[in-house]
Amino acid sequence: MFFTDLLRLTTSTFAAYKQRSFLTGLGIAIGIAAVILLTSIGEGLHQFVLSEFTQFGSNIIGIQPGKTQTHGANVGIIGSIRQISIEDAEALRRVPNVEYVTPVVQGNAEVKANGKSRRTTVYGAGADFPLAFHLSVQVGSFLPAEDPTQARAFVVLGSKVRNEIFGVTNPLGNYLRVGGQRYRVIGVMAPKGQVLGFDLDDTVYIPAARGLELFNRPGLMEIDATYQSSADPDKVEAAIRNAMMARHGREDFTIIPQAKALEVMSSVLDVITFAVGALGGISLLVGGVGILTIMTMAVTERISEIGLLRALGAQQNQVLMLFLGEAMLLAAAGGLAGLAMGFGIAQALHWLFPAMPVHTPIFFAVLAECSAVVIGLVAGVMPARRAALLDPVEALRTE
Repeated sequence: MFFTDLLRLTTSTFAAYKQRSFLTGLGIAIGIAAVILLTSIGEGLHQFVLSEFTQFGSNIIGIQPGKTQTHGANVGIIGSIRQISIEDAEALRRVPNVEYVTPVVQGNAEVKANGKSRRTTVYGAGADFPLAFHLSVQVGSFLPAEDPTQARAFVVLGSKVRNEIFGVTNPLGNYLRVGGQRYRVIGVMAPKGQVLGFDLDDTVYIPAARGLELFNRPGLMEIDATYQSSADPDKVEAAIRNAMMARHGREDFTIIPQAKALEVMSSVLDVITFAVGALGGISLLVGGVGILTIMTMAVTERISEIGLLRALGAQQNQVLMLFLGEAMLLAAAGGLAGLAMGFGIAQALHWLFPAMPVHTPIFFAVLAECSAVVIGLVAGVMPARRAALLDPVEALRTE
């Protein structure tokens, strides 16, 4: 039997048993579609979270008060012998390869101007804040680089605060009360939108020293240091640790490199994506059982045909390949249909819900299709082997 004859016999079965072939391939198609849809959502979430964190850059090192203990929680103020301070932030500016250092204290306060008031997020920050986090000023300027311990009462508005308090009026030079204290408006930030649920436009920025006074805090919540992209992150981290220990006398602080945090987060999200893909893969196994059942029935129905093929000179391995090829083609065709269904449903969900991050990884699509072919091959082995081992004479006598 030539290969072309084998291929013709295999494909002709699909035309002869259209409904059966369709239902068999449908089981595989649903399994592949489930894999593609779930992994598309999982990978979309993966990329969305990482993009949210990396839009400020990945060469940022955060220094927080309190030493992280072995139980994995930052004990913060309670476990810290000495709070991190604005003076600590100024000292870190002298660390080699450090570009920008910004002290951070955050809270919520009422802001008032022009007879209007609202509560909003207040960031106590330094002059390097927009440079460190890739933010831009739309009107005016950001907080000036001056002696942080003698900071003047200046405030920079987020775009939403500016629109709701001052409207279309130029706010520069006007005064805004923040938590009851009077601040002069010197700038308005360009719109940034939400980042991980935080609305950066619904924010005002004041000097860090003023923020400590406003929120009655003994120390900063965090110091963020941005280092040069060409520098060795480990060496910069070690230099920051040494500088802080020289000031504090012990390691009563926690250093969190964003690059390492992103690596851990990426690994976790990869596992989640793989896990949801594996859940969808259960449907593939169900489809494999369907192929096994249908192929077993096909062998029973075609015993006389198998006997005729053997009588005409077909070898056992050729009969084996005939049924294996039929199972693999069914699985491959169902897999391709499933890929189209999965892609289509994923894109439809993204179109209906634009906020839902959807991204279909090509690797998972190829892996799913290969898995479908392998499942078809495995499911077809037993029926194909049974067909190949049939005695030709006995098979011809079967009606």
